[in-house]
Amino acid sequence: MAYNKEDFIRIREEYSKKYLKAREAADTRARELYEKIPELRTLDGILAGTASRIMGAVCSDNAEERINAVRSENERLLRERAKLLTAYGYPEDYTDVHYECELCGDTGYVDTKMCTCMKKALVMAGYRSSGIYGLMQTQSFDNFSLKYYKDNEEAYATMKQSAALLKKYAESFDENTYKSFMLIGNTGLGKTHLSTAVAVKVIERGFDVHYVSACSMISDFEAKQFGGRGAADGVDTSRYYDCDLLIIDDFGTELTNQFTLSCFYDVINTRMIKRKSTIINTNLGKKEIESRYGDRITSRLFGEYRPILFFGRDIREQKIHKG
Repeated sequence: MAYNKEDFIRIREEYSKKYLKAREAADTRARELYEKIPELRTLDGILAGTASRIMGAVCSDNAEERINAVRSENERLLRERAKLLTAYGYPEDYTDVHYECELCGDTGYVDTKMCTCMKKALVMAGYRSSGIYGLMQTQSFDNFSLKYYKDNEEAYATMKQSAALLKKYAESFDENTYKSFMLIGNTGLGKTHLSTAVAVKVIERGFDVHYVSACSMISDFEAKQFGGRGAADGVDTSRYYDCDLLIIDDFGTELTNQFTLSCFYDVINTRMIKRKSTIINTNLGKKEIESRYGDRITSRLFGEYRPILFFGRDIREQKIHKG
């Protein structure tokens, strides 16, 4: 799976810190008890030598008998240790290492496979770094309602088919997926809702999604090229070219000039060459896009992207009137 690289590095560092923190906390508790219960230090010293005693037993003539004797003694000492702790009012596992995830011991991996806890952490990080964390709280395939299209039979049939198509696309997205879409229609018809739903599913499948408005994307390129917003921190625009799925919302709302056209062409063309999937949401029709962005961008959009048309009445207005 191609999780966002920065998220992956950060989460791995967090797991390393959690692992060390859990062990250091256990050591601190042990030192605390050694001060209060000197006998415990003696017992732990003896128990710490169990492995070496077993190794010595393995090399002896009556290996099996001696190994069993070592194990029996070890079990007796553990029972004595537990009784000692409870006598002083402590739980038997007080000095054990307590990990947040007992399955992987806060390493993030079980054997060589990534633990479910780390997958969840990466998914949540993906939501935040994708730009859809706020939107995902209210916009998913589960709560996308077709009832707002029912007053128009053609719109209802079209939107039902489009929602099913995008859901299937998201649920089957993998490292070989190269399919791009243009979601075209007036404001308030569900383009943002469905593209957010796609993003959520694709992130859950372990892929790097970047969801951004056209204006924000251009601002990033302006900051990188000319300085300004975020320039002091060093704006990284590489994700626009490299993420597994790029979703550009409100295409056509940005100020159009030669620099804007150059940025869009470069991103669209580079992702096409790299066979990286893209979804673009726009209120503009083909003629408007051609007039505004020119032949080079238009030919790539309508040659490489599958258009999905959105029909119906503004859902936001319907909700207001209903309320």
